[in-house]
Amino acid sequence: MSTLSNNPRFGKVAVLMGGWAAEREVSLKSGAAVLTGLLEKGVDAHKVDANRDVFDVLRNESFDRVFNILHGRGGEDGELQGGLEVLQIPYTGCGVMASSISMDKLMTKRIWTGAGLATPAFEILTANSDFNTVADKLGLPLIIKPAQEGSSIGMSKVSDASQLEAAYIKAAEFDDVVFAEQWVTGDEYTVAIVGEDVLPPIRVEVQADFYDFDAKYASNHTQYHCPCGLDKLSEGTLKLLSQNAFEVLGGTGWGRVDVMQDHVGTFWLIEVNTVPGMTDHSLVPMAAKQAGLSFADLTLKVLETSLTNKPLEASNGV
Repeated sequence: MSTLSNNPRFGKVAVLMGGWAAEREVSLKSGAAVLTGLLEKGVDAHKVDANRDVFDVLRNESFDRVFNILHGRGGEDGELQGGLEVLQIPYTGCGVMASSISMDKLMTKRIWTGAGLATPAFEILTANSDFNTVADKLGLPLIIKPAQEGSSIGMSKVSDASQLEAAYIKAAEFDDVVFAEQWVTGDEYTVAIVGEDVLPPIRVEVQADFYDFDAKYASNHTQYHCPCGLDKLSEGTLKLLSQNAFEVLGGTGWGRVDVMQDHVGTFWLIEVNTVPGMTDHSLVPMAAKQAGLSFADLTLKVLETSLTNKPLEASNGV
């Protein structure tokens, strides 16, 4: 599907969607929406349902740039970005290093901790962990997470130490690395960053224990508040924290930072998504709308991030 381009500065654009990760179906929905938005803006955009031969497809069909909307492994972890660097095809979003770091929740938390940014305490779990000791050390409840999955896949809230082993087994189905994280009781916020702009924060209110896969993509009971209800000073603090959290990981282009605020007002960084969802339940389009951007405007603004050259991280000594 394409259209005559009246946006020649972008050339022929591949909208990469699908992929082989657990989030494939979400990516297909995001990609379809992005494709429609770009076509509305006169971009010569084409659907590419990415498979393992994606680099051959991009080269053989002479694409000029990529709008990457592949969620999860393969598209969000630096693998795709590395291949595109080799092919010298510009792409949206973060570069190789920031994508790889952000996909790994543990590495993300370690870097934030080293930078003096608040993130909940954690313990790595294995099949041989003393789960009672973990519960005693971190307190209850806890949330159990695979280190490298998105969309809350494989995550569980644990309110009793006896539930920890089963939660570990569930998470380990999706990743070799699993960790337990301190539970933060309070309000959940998400902050989108597109280019140089930090969009209005969204407060997420769920009926479930936490913002899980169903609450994100299926439930009609999840409520989104934008404006988020914070006072001006607190909202400014949240936006600046989110921008710093993104940048300290090397984030560029666009992304979304998830944050919890506890009952005494402290903000706790949870994770970064470097290829956020763009479905009808997704958060970045909601924030963009509050900022006065239509969905089509948003897709164009994200595509514009591919016009900025991404220096190879190796040149910075990494």
